[in-house]
Amino acid sequence: MGSNSSRISDLPKNEYLKKLSGTESVSENDPFWNQLLSFSFSAPTSSTELKLLEEATISVCRSLVENNPRTGNLGALIKVFLSRTKELKLSAECQNHIFIWQTHNALFIICCLLKVFICEMSEEELQLHFTYEEKSFGSYSSDSEDLLEELVCCLMQLITDIPLLDITYEISVEAISTMVVFLSCQLFHKEVLRQSISHKYLMRGRCLPYTSKLVKTLLYNFIRQEKPPPPGARVFPQPSDGGGLLYGLASGVATGLWTVFTLGGVGSKAAAAPELSSPLANQSLLLLLVLANLTDATDAPNPYRQAIMSFKNTQDNSPFPSSIPHAFQINFNSLYTALCEQQTSDQATLLLYTLLHQNSNIRTYMLARTDMENLVLPILEILYHVEERNSHHVYMALIILLILTEDDGFNRSIHEVILKNITWYSERVLTEISLGSLLILVVIRTIQYNMTRTRDKYLHTNCLAALANMSAQFRSLHQYAAQRIISLFSLLSKKHNKVLEQATQSLRGSLSSNDVPLPDYAQDLNVIEEVIRMMLEIINSCLTNSLHHNPNLVYALLYKRDLFEQFQTHPSFQDIMQNIDLVITFFSSRLLQAGAELSVERVLEIIKQGVVALPKDRLKKFPELKFKYVEEEQPEEFFIPYVWSLVYNSAAGLYWNPQDIQLFTMDSD
Repeated sequence: MGSNSSRISDLPKNEYLKKLSGTESVSENDPFWNQLLSFSFSAPTSSTELKLLEEATISVCRSLVENNPRTGNLGALIKVFLSRTKELKLSAECQNHIFIWQTHNALFIICCLLKVFICEMSEEELQLHFTYEEKSFGSYSSDSEDLLEELVCCLMQLITDIPLLDITYEISVEAISTMVVFLSCQLFHKEVLRQSISHKYLMRGRCLPYTSKLVKTLLYNFIRQEKPPPPGARVFPQPSDGGGLLYGLASGVATGLWTVFTLGGVGSKAAAAPELSSPLANQSLLLLLVLANLTDATDAPNPYRQAIMSFKNTQDNSPFPSSIPHAFQINFNSLYTALCEQQTSDQATLLLYTLLHQNSNIRTYMLARTDMENLVLPILEILYHVEERNSHHVYMALIILLILTEDDGFNRSIHEVILKNITWYSERVLTEISLGSLLILVVIRTIQYNMTRTRDKYLHTNCLAALANMSAQFRSLHQYAAQRIISLFSLLSKKHNKVLEQATQSLRGSLSSNDVPLPDYAQDLNVIEEVIRMMLEIINSCLTNSLHHNPNLVYALLYKRDLFEQFQTHPSFQDIMQNIDLVITFFSSRLLQAGAELSVERVLEIIKQGVVALPKDRLKKFPELKFKYVEEEQPEEFFIPYVWSLVYNSAAGLYWNPQDIQLFTMDSD
């Protein structure tokens, strides 16, 4: 690591950083910039490293905040970067490592500075720093060039136009990270921003024509999941030891000015952090989600959301309607494959939700796939491991299922897909089960988990809605799935009886004491009865629409017939109990005629024979159960904090001081 090792805390004393942030103006043509930008480093890979870097450089950044209105050095640095990007594409084609290396370094410094500027000042002050002209202090011209808009447009061009090669991988990641930083104003406001510099630059003006190209590039970055190049193939000269963050120069122009900086001192190692398999794909997805969830401008809808809502398959040759702006085409098969493979992350699940909910072309394509198990199984696994997931991730997975179950074709086809040996399902060995039966098992398990732990009515409602949508299409239910449906009803029945008993005892107690406030058992009872009603409707829907396909459900009903007796005369359930009571009575009679001590196989045989004999007109018809997902009013109040929490918590090469964050609390899911 060299004999001139020093601590990262020495960064504020670095001569070039002091000159950049000092009181002296540096012309954009000054050789100083070549010297400043000729450093080599390994990009920070964890929040720990980034925190150390930020803490060491915050005094330099704040010094620049103070002096830049007089010196304009930030503007000069940006102009140096902008001039270099004009030759970046040619440099990539010519394999000009040094030029790309220095351009990346300029962008890295800009990104670090921009993050501090956005955190430290209002948007109005920020824009003044980017409209500097060589005039007296505090004097700004209204027609001065807006370097911030220039920078944003340049970043969009860099992301979309520079070919992705080993030597351009790092600068592509840095460009996307800088875009995320530019949009990070939202982090420092408790309320959702509905008018900001992001609206000003990204929804109108010079950046608007890049909308569809940017969205398409970010999607393809996610699809391709390109891993970073091996150390020997990178543009940056590599250090001999992996523990450092900033390293000595490969170029001789500034030897001794950027010395070796290590995290915590000579020989120390940074704390290990989980590495991303593809930083470019991860950053691209986060930026895409941030852009998609920007609020509409006062005079224009969010163009990035428009692009996400309207893009089509490359195999679709139909013309785009003239009314659809920012349209483009992308390979749906590749996108579908990537979405199936990446569902372990919150952000990939949120992207899947966004596309299914907002893009009808994608939804139609996915529902027509014959391999839906590749998409549904990862979603079920998220729900199955509900204890290990944050609540938002669980909600997104559940809403995806609800959207899918709105389609009758999906509800039929999932019972035709037979799965073998589901290893992650540990309650019971499932050697062979349909995808539909597995979906029922996982949703019921989620309901039971919610009943005993979180008690979230919203989660209950969506789980039951998905089951209700499927119920008329239940086919050949696995015996375990049929058992779990009745077991859930049994659990609800016991809970109902318990609350009813508590309410009765409480009422008796209130007669002797008027001073003690009564718990609201009536409300609890109403909620439980709503859920019981829903379960009875689900069972009834299956019996009236597909009785002949589900002997295992009839068997489970007969086995637990006593459960349903108390609800036959209950005013809230009398109507829906008619069919269930009829089925139980009809098949009980046939079993009684067959004699005692019947085997399971014989009972199922009698049920199958009885299904044919049961007159269908005796079953009362009820309206079809159909629930459609409807997004809450002002969904941005949920999605914008959620997306930024994903950015904040991702191993994404970005760090913000948690004490500065206003949008969400650090201890929330």
